[in-house]
Amino acid sequence: MIKHINELLVAAGKGKTMRLAVAAAEDREVLLAVKQAEEANLIHPILYGDENAIHTIAKEINLNLANTSIISCDDFATSAKAAVAAVKENKADFLMKGLLDTSILLKEVLDNKKGLRTDRLLSHVMVYEPATYHKLLLLTDGGMNIAPSLKEKVMILHNALITASALGITVVKVACITAKEKVSEKMTATVDAAELKAMQRRGEFGDSVYVEGPIALDLALSEEACKIKGFESPVGGDADILLVPTIEVGNGIGKTLTYLAHAPSAGVIMGAAAPVVLVSRADTADVKLNSIALGSLIAANQSL
Repeated sequence: MIKHINELLVAAGKGKTMRLAVAAAEDREVLLAVKQAEEANLIHPILYGDENAIHTIAKEINLNLANTSIISCDDFATSAKAAVAAVKENKADFLMKGLLDTSILLKEVLDNKKGLRTDRLLSHVMVYEPATYHKLLLLTDGGMNIAPSLKEKVMILHNALITASALGITVVKVACITAKEKVSEKMTATVDAAELKAMQRRGEFGDSVYVEGPIALDLALSEEACKIKGFESPVGGDADILLVPTIEVGNGIGKTLTYLAHAPSAGVIMGAAAPVVLVSRADTADVKLNSIALGSLIAANQSL
């Protein structure tokens, strides 16, 4: 089981070198991450975008493009279309967002005929390593789905479980985050959380998954809080996955972990035919590198 973010690179490096299609690759931080990932034998990059700009940035960062495929594209939309097609046609194993807007890339990913759409919901999964927590923490969904229904939360959870499997987590503990532990019809999140827990008890997520909910954040992460409040659950103080009720909750927790806790992280979009490495423009090359490693692990795990 992977317990630290830096182990992502080690684990991905031990497996098959995966082919990464980068849409609008003319981005310095993205190419820095690609360079490091290639040097670590994680990926064979295929770069789509402004060829002149890619070469200029590559020269600045000493990225050797001698053995790298570069496909020149006139604009962002063409770049996105070509990169998605590469994955669709099995010329690449997974996809990464470069300089272009997220909406442009996802439009191509979700295209019914030429994209990577499946019967699953797209959702964002982040992996954090907070210094004050005893293991990696998965957070979903703070980036895609605004106020998911129960049906959508089930699909979001399935996507997170696939990610957890790629990390080698064999017994997965899921906390359905709410403001309190009592079910209230006035708070839909508590009703949904209770139903997700009931589904787990019926075996709908497999034998090695524990779902707790409704449960507040303190009880999901702190064994001491559980003792003080008399809360007993195998998930209490030991959650692997935080399943949040709305995008605001996930976004707030994630940015708190990043900017106040300075937790190393990695993130992917799940639910398409292949992982999509889609990180913020504000993210560092390190976050992008970690995310490439995570995407590579998931892609390799799905191909088994």
